[in-house]
Amino acid sequence: MKKLVFGSLNIDRTYQVAAFVRPKETISALGYSCFCGGKGFNQAVALARAGSRLYFAGVIGADGGMLRQGLLDEHIDIRLLKESEGANGHAVIQVNEQGENCIIVVPGSNAEVSRDYVDTVLAEFSQGDLIVLQNEIPHLDYIIEQAGEKGMVIALNPSPFNEAVMKCRLDRVRYLLINEVEGGELTGRQAPQEILDAIHGRLPDTAVVLTLGKDGAYFMAADGQRLHCPAAPCQCVDTTAAGDTFTGYFLTEYLEHADAAEALSRAAEASAIAVSRKGASSSIPRREEVLRAVGARA
Repeated sequence: MKKLVFGSLNIDRTYQVAAFVRPKETISALGYSCFCGGKGFNQAVALARAGSRLYFAGVIGADGGMLRQGLLDEHIDIRLLKESEGANGHAVIQVNEQGENCIIVVPGSNAEVSRDYVDTVLAEFSQGDLIVLQNEIPHLDYIIEQAGEKGMVIALNPSPFNEAVMKCRLDRVRYLLINEVEGGELTGRQAPQEILDAIHGRLPDTAVVLTLGKDGAYFMAADGQRLHCPAAPCQCVDTTAAGDTFTGYFLTEYLEHADAAEALSRAAEASAIAVSRKGASSSIPRREEVLRAVGARA
């Protein structure tokens, strides 16, 4: 199975603040950092650090050298990366003293993903290959349609959730990875079990990972069977890449070993480590660290 992450590349400009800025208010930041990010980039790093060998496809801007080097540093194959003469996408991230964040994303070069480029990328893959998608690039519906036609295994994290997600053939998605907010937007339900019931009724052939923050996560197999994993204890500093870390580790572990309980446990531990550190991709732990942490709790 070849593995492809097709997604966004952002330069994350992160501001530490006492509290999120309010309307008509000007505040002073307590600190500033610049990181490699974007949900596509973060998930690729998480997959790689969890042990996956993979390809990355996306559009990188003229100022995206740190992102290119970041992918190379993780031994990710970038031969399908497309270059833009314009500015790279970036994000403005506020992180408060509780470790919560709010984010403004400027698409930049990410918006230059075209159908022709999608066709060029997918021509390199075939039935049974994995494609991991998010919702920070255009033509998500077309990518899912074409990947589905090829028989690729589609894993989708529909974040940020908007009307583009509702245009997609979600019945072609093999693995749907969502948090409780996205689950509520998708189904109109709030309770975790009701969200899972609604998704299973609508997408009976799709496996679901539903993350619940401090309340852990559920895995629902395509047959409706469910498994809960508690969150790993941690000191929260910055939640920016928590979901992306969970996605990368869960997919790597589950696709390698088909053990949902172990995959959930390792993904939860990896996410707990990530939120205890500042930054997005820079906070994602490597497999050896995760395994040590899991062993220490055993």
